[in-house]
Amino acid sequence: MTWRATCLTLFPAMFPGPLGESLAGRALRDGAWSLEARDIRAHGIGRHRNVDDTPFGGGAGMVMRPDVVDAAIADAMPEGDARPLLYLTPRGQVLDQALVRELAEGPGVVLLCGRYEGVDQRVIEHRAMREVSLGDFVLSGGEMAALALLDTCVRLLPGVMGAAESAVEESHSAGLLEYPHYTRPAEWQGRAVPPVLLSGHHAEVARWRRAEMEAATQARRPDLWTRHQVARGGAAA
Repeated sequence: MTWRATCLTLFPAMFPGPLGESLAGRALRDGAWSLEARDIRAHGIGRHRNVDDTPFGGGAGMVMRPDVVDAAIADAMPEGDARPLLYLTPRGQVLDQALVRELAEGPGVVLLCGRYEGVDQRVIEHRAMREVSLGDFVLSGGEMAALALLDTCVRLLPGVMGAAESAVEESHSAGLLEYPHYTRPAEWQGRAVPPVLLSGHHAEVARWRRAEMEAATQARRPDLWTRHQVARGGAAA
């Protein structure tokens, strides 16, 4: 079954963008997934198709109207559509590989790309949206976040990646950062490839890679290391 993605946006021309290239683009052309970008402004109010208004309580910026957003969602998600509805916002749950796997294993996603100061809270609650963030920073809108989220999901769809084991060994797949990679030449600018990788001993290579993953995670992402230790049932070091 084709994995279906729908993006609700004020800038539909931003899609598919980079998703039309490389693995995601080939999978899109092959029918492994589908992408539809819907213009929220089609449901705007009045002659000028207004989609936003000033915030109650004062303050800078504009807020996307709940009636406009709700109409766009209703048009994109007919009754019985089982796909999760996600609102991309800096205040959401941080996207991680566990959530990516959950979404990739489902029927697809509907993504609401916010703009301005955000979306009226009432429609978020009314539609039981799941709020998702890429991290602790602010973008001009949800479109770039949507592209990133879709790329992370599409690459996990069956048959999209050439080698299934690549998805198993990469960063965050096991709650750890990935080990470093090396290729030819064996020596470059006075730097040699670690001898264990040239040894041909698969068990030793596996042990080395695991040690490198743990060391990198401890040094660069102590938050991930703590969660990894807790998940293993041990005390965080």
